[in-house]
Formats: sequence, C-alpha cells, structure tokens
Amino acid sequence: MSAPSDTRLRSLVSVSDKTDLLPFVSGLQALGFEIVSTGGTRKTLLDGGLPVIDISEYTGFPEMMDGRVKTLHPLVHGGLLGRPTLPSDRQSMQAHGILPFQIVVCNLYPFEATVARPDCSWEHAIENIDIGGPSMIRSAAKNHAHVAVVTHPRQYPVVLEALRSGGLTEALRRQLAGDAFEMTARYDRAIANYFARTLHPEELFPQTLAPLFERRGAKLRYGENPQQEGAFYAEPNPPPGTLATARQLHGKELSYNNLLDLDAAIQLVSEFADPAAVVLKHNNPCGAAIAPQLATALEQAWAGDPVSAFGSILGFNRPVDAATAEQLCLPDRFVEAMVAPGFEPAALEILTTKPKWKANVRLLECPTLGTRRDRMWDYRRVSGGLLVQQADDVPDPEEEWKVVTERQPTAEELVDLKFAWKVCKHVKSNAIVFAKGGAVTGVGAGQMSRVDSVQIATQKSGPRCVGGVVASDAFFPFRDGLVLAAQAGIRAAIEPGGSRNDPDVIAACNELGVAMIFTGRRHFRH
Repeated sequence: MSAPSDTRLRSLVSVSDKTDLLPFVSGLQALGFEIVSTGGTRKTLLDGGLPVIDISEYTGFPEMMDGRVKTLHPLVHGGLLGRPTLPSDRQSMQAHGILPFQIVVCNLYPFEATVARPDCSWEHAIENIDIGGPSMIRSAAKNHAHVAVVTHPRQYPVVLEALRSGGLTEALRRQLAGDAFEMTARYDRAIANYFARTLHPEELFPQTLAPLFERRGAKLRYGENPQQEGAFYAEPNPPPGTLATARQLHGKELSYNNLLDLDAAIQLVSEFADPAAVVLKHNNPCGAAIAPQLATALEQAWAGDPVSAFGSILGFNRPVDAATAEQLCLPDRFVEAMVAPGFEPAALEILTTKPKWKANVRLLECPTLGTRRDRMWDYRRVSGGLLVQQADDVPDPEEEWKVVTERQPTAEELVDLKFAWKVCKHVKSNAIVFAKGGAVTGVGAGQMSRVDSVQIATQKSGPRCVGGVVASDAFFPFRDGLVLAAQAGIRAAIEPGGSRNDPDVIAACNELGVAMIFTGRRHFRH
C-alpha cells in the first residue's frame, strides 16, 4: 500500500496482544481509516488480507536494532501530539509533512507474564521492557481531545459502535485516556518491582510498596454495614486456590461479609488432606471436621455448634456430592454460602431445588481449592499507613514439637492435637479449640482473657469434649485455663509454650494427668 494520504482518517496499530484485532481493524477500514502498522502486527494484518501501510514507509526510516527503534520518530509523535485546531501546531505539521492520527491501537509487551516465568533471565526481562508502546500511548492519551487511544481488546466493540453512531464523545475519549494511563502506570510499577526484588533479593520488604489490585465487577451492595460502601479487588494474576479464583454457580450476589467468611473458609479447609468440612460464622470457625466421607465430615462439623451454624458459611475440600447436599437439606439447617472444589450434578440439583432457601444460597466453585499458597502477603490498613506481613501459612515443623509432660499423648490424642492445632490458627485470639475424634467440639474466640475463651469452649462443648484435646494459639499464662479444660474432661493439650509460668502450667498438667505438647510457634490472629 502506498504512503498515507492527507485526506483520510488514520489509525496507528501496534499491539502485542492480537486478540480480536482483525475484525476491529477491518471495522476501522470499513469506516474509512487508513492503517499504519509495525512489525508483527503489520504481518498479522497482511496475513488476514487487510491492506496496511508499513511504519517505515510512513517515516522514511527503517525499523532498526531488532525493532527497538521503529515508532520513536517525529512523524509518529508529531501525528499523535499535534493539535490540528491550534494554528501554531497546524503550521508545524504542514511544514514538516506530519499527518495527524485519529486513533492509536496499542498494548504492550507482556512484561509481567514474562518475568513470572521461573526460567526468565535478566537479559530476557530487559528485552521485554516496551519503550515505543508506552511512549505512543502516553502521547495519544495526553492529546485525547484529538486522538483516541485504544489499549485493550475489550474496548474494540465500544469504539466501533461509537464511530458508527456519529463519533467518539469527549467522555469516551477521556475514559480511554484514563485507561491508558492506568495501563502505563501499572506497567512501570511492574518493572520497578522487578528491579527491586532482583537487585535487592535480601530485602523482604521493598522501600516503596505499590500493591496492584483490580476491581471485580461493580461495587458491592454495601460494606460491612449498610452505611458503608464496599467493593472487591483482586490481584491481576491471583494465585490458585484463592477466593479471587472462585466462580459463583448459583445464588444472589455476594456481600462484603460473605466474601470475608468465604475466604476464611477457604484458608481453613485448605489445611487438611483428608475430606474436610468447616463451618464459619463472623470470620471464626464454629465447627470443623475430617472424616472418610464428606457427608460425615459435614455432620460432625455442624455438631460443633449447631446454634451458631444457622446462617453460616461452609467450606469443603472435596467436590460436594449428593449425600453431603442431602445433609444440608435437613429442616433445621440454613446456610448463606458455601465454597468447594466443585459440585457433582446431583448435588447441584439438590442444593438449587430442594431446600427452602434454594433461590438465595450462594454456591462457589474453586477447582484449585487446597493448593498451598506459601508466602502470600497480608495487608492491613491503619491510620495513615499500611501494615504488611507474610501470611501465616507455612506448615508447622512438627519435628520440633516437644512433649513437656510426664504423660505422652496417645496415638488418638496426637491425631486430634494435630487437627485442633490447624483449626486454632484460624480462630481469632485469644483462641481455644476443643476437639475429639477429628471434629471440633467447642471454640472460644476473640476474648481479652484466655481463661474466658476456655470457659466459652467448655460451654459450647458440654460433655462431648470428655476425653478430647485442647489447642491454644498462644501459651497459657497461668494454670487456671488449663485446669478448667481438664475439669471439663480434656486429656491432652497443645500450645506454643514460652511463658515464664510454663513450669507451673506443666506441673498442673502432670497433677491432672494431661499430656501437653509445646510447638514453639504462636498463631495469633487479631
């Protein structure tokens, strides 16, 4: 195709992601646009049968240095930044033979995906830093009053429809420009993050922290309370097994509190290799169990606190089957939402047709639920700042545990101690968990005094805890809490140890015949 004319509309097209490119460019040409393009993009368009002007024809300058220099030229950026309505700009453009572009279609080398590959070398990463693309995008976005900048395939239908309906409005141009600056800001941040972690791998926390999250859907109905607005943001490439990778199969929209509880359910149920069911209420487990069959695990988890379980959130680490779904349809049971790796067809039919709450129950499928997610970051907002820490999701080194009492735990008690310890790390401090037979019998959570948490767990358990175990997220500071648990029937305990009163607490265990393990690791959750 010959050099561009001065009488037609022009679009500059240079993209890395070529999704839906051919129909979009074809649509532009049908509207009278000439297409100027570069390198691989030009080849894709020509192979698709679309006439294209080579960028080298337009500039009179060849692409060079393996494509590093192709769009960095006054004829390109003059056509992007020139304001045809401004006499001085118009005179400069005429004097230097610069033709205006009305649309720029550009997206960038996939830097984030490139450096995420474990085999990515420093040299390869550097070569995937796009220079010409961000320059074109920023130029067009700055001059959005005259140039529309299109940076994502999802914008193609909107732009074509606007052009066919009379032209691009100022509001749409501004929106496109805002999206473009968002893209280049994210791109630069990704490069800076890569440099920081590569040049200073010994620094766990970078000097500047700019976490990036993208909004999922529209805003939520409200936040934690009706007077608060709320929204859900996800990492751009969320790790497997996380709430952001789950897909809603059924039910009304999720609330802010639903999402908090579903996330807590995912984190807790992912602790277990055996079939497991967990029951969450207000971000705390009120029931949890492991069993050979999922339906049995659910039955035992629900029994942990049937009163609190009403209106709860459930989590499963196996696909929900028909027997488990039937358990949920008992007359006294009502749940807000549940998450599982999947739902068997029969179970899905039962849960969406049989219970009286069928229309509203929220069912989430998370196929990779249970995938270990070591070293994720926890963020917590404080006044004027942000607290950041590694997530408490590294497996406990059981080989470092120590039995500190005269009596060793039995094999059955040891199984329950390991189970209770996993549950305990997901309970708000001060956390006390009673368990027996692979199931929680009572939980004491969020109390200012550990002995109060023991009293609550005792009340919740009743006689079911006799012969069971207790887990405490931090040390017993005095013997009183341990004595109360033993009086309720607890026969073994697990806690971090580390109190100056450890000798007195151990002595109390020996007096009461309670076996105790010190883990050496605390699991506060505030």
